[in-house]
Parts: sequence; C-alpha cells; structure tokens
Amino acid sequence: MRVLAICDDFIVRDVVEPSLEALSKELSIEFETHFSYLNWPTEPFKFTDEIGEFVGDPEETAALIESVDPHVLIVHMAPLSSAVLSRAKSLRAIAVTRGGPININVRAATRRGIPVFSTPGRNAETVAEFTVGLIIAHLKHIAVAHAALSQGNWRTDLYHYTNAAVELGGKTLGVIGFGAIGRRVVKMFSGFDLRFLVVDPHVQDKSAFGEEVRFVSFDEALSESDILSLHARVTPETAGMIGEKELRKMKPTSHLINTARGPLVDYQALYKALVEGWIAGAALDTFAVEPPSASDPLLKLPNVTLTPHIAGSSRETVHRAIDQLTAELARFLRTGDTSSAMNFRDLAGASNA
Repeated sequence: MRVLAICDDFIVRDVVEPSLEALSKELSIEFETHFSYLNWPTEPFKFTDEIGEFVGDPEETAALIESVDPHVLIVHMAPLSSAVLSRAKSLRAIAVTRGGPININVRAATRRGIPVFSTPGRNAETVAEFTVGLIIAHLKHIAVAHAALSQGNWRTDLYHYTNAAVELGGKTLGVIGFGAIGRRVVKMFSGFDLRFLVVDPHVQDKSAFGEEVRFVSFDEALSESDILSLHARVTPETAGMIGEKELRKMKPTSHLINTARGPLVDYQALYKALVEGWIAGAALDTFAVEPPSASDPLLKLPNVTLTPHIAGSSRETVHRAIDQLTAELARFLRTGDTSSAMNFRDLAGASNA
C-alpha cells in the first residue's frame, strides 16, 4: 500500500514515520511510504476562492501526488483542491492533521467517495492554556514589562495607579463559542472567582455546565463582559462579528481576546476602538493578514499584547493528531469503517443514493 505523507516543521517526519511503521505492523500491511516537505510555518498561508490556509504550490502538489499515486494521503497544510485531487487515481483515504481543514476541497473528495479523516480538538488543550496565559499576561502587563526590561527600560510607571494591573477576581469573562476550547478556558479559570457568560447557539443542553456558566445573547456578552474571548469558527455568519457596532457596545474598561481567527474581527475598527478608548485593551494571537505588515498600526499601540499565531502550538498536539489519525486509519483499513470521517454523512448518502 502506497502512503504519501506531506510534512512540515510542525507535523514532522520524525513523529509521523514511526507511527506509520507501527500501523503497518499492526495491520500486517506493507506500506510503501513516501515523504515530502512543505516550508510551514515559515511560509505564510495562501488562499484561493476554493480552498484556504494552505502552503505550497497546487500544481507541484498535484504532480507529486500523480507520481506517487498514493492509496493513503496524510497532509497538514498541503493544498488539496478539486484539480489536485483529480490527479490522485488510486486514493482511498485522506488523513489531515487539522480540526478544520479548509485547505482541502472536502466536497471534491466526497464526490470521489474518499473519506476525509481529521483531528478535531487536537489542539484544544494548548489553545485553552495559551488563552488563559495570554489573558493573565495582558492584564498583568507581563509581556509589556518584559519587552521594556529587555531593552533596559525599568517601567516604574506600571506601578502608577492609572497604569496598574487589574485583578481577575470578581470580573466577567465572556466566551464566544463554547466548543472544546471555550469549555476548557472556563474550566481552567474556574478557580479565579470569575463570572462566566457564554454565547453559543449550538449548545443543546445548557443546564449541563453548572450555575457558574450563564448562556446569554451576543449583545449581553458584549455589554457585560470585562474580558471577551473569541473561540468561534469562521463562517459566513461569524466573519466580522466584532466590528465597530459591537466594539462600541463593550465597556470602556473591557478587553478583547482573540486566539481564534483573524477574520472574526474588523481590525481597522479595533484599532479605532483602542485609540479612542471605546475599550481598554486587546490581546491578539491572530490577525486579518498574517503575518501583519511591520507598518500595521496595531503593532505600535501600548494597550495591546500580541503573539504570532502560536496558540495551537505544542508538541503534544502533534503526537495527539498523529495518534488520532493512525487509530482512524487502522479502523478504516481493517474494516472499511468511515464513521469517524468528517464527510461520513455525505459519503453514506452517496452510497445509498
């Protein structure tokens, strides 16, 4: 069985290869494994009208796939458009080490009857930990104080009353999106005497999360939160969900946190809000354009804490993703079970048509 794994500097061959060797032994199937490499995260994401957040040249990817003609394709950031997938004549399964693989035309794979296995929740723990750390670092001026001190500037003004940090106790944390990450953030913050407001229309049993979690409207979360943390996926409904109108509804003492995706926020409106004092500050791990231009005015503001889209980065995430995918591939290759594939329902519908 031919397997092609397109790795990079995060999903590395040193982790993927031994897992595939173990899977080969487990299934008693001889793998002819081919490895390729993409220069991610050094190379920034690309986007087309069909797929997004990919790295590499689609034509080069198509040529590689055509030359190997894999039965199983393991990817992270490789571009799998309809045209690229059309060159994969023998492909039986795609395994992608991402939770939301918008770099893959899943519909095109489904039309070919190819299951797409993904890894939802692979980085939920590390993103939640990062969010908690980012909020604390931002509110306590840890990042700004470190940056100043590394330049020889002893910031005594951070002890002035007007610049002093704020405490978390007694504050209200608004959480927009209550999936695996949002729920972990609330759990991790449960010992901080915070009040939790949650916005998520997709949660069915809202009583399952205890009295400390209150589900509210979006407007209520905007107006009542001292800290508003975004954990929603980008959809046509959520893109630009934080714009000028929303920022004006927030408290002048509030802070916006975005460890989700840049397109959720109108960053020009956010800059205006931070400069004019509609809100007190922001902590951002994601941006409208990544990497942002060195001249981006957001980078120069004193009331923001910025990181380069690293919330999802942990070694454990890589191992978790590969372990999850190899378990799914083992089940599929042994029994043909596609029930864990992200396009399972569409595949099942096609087979019953």
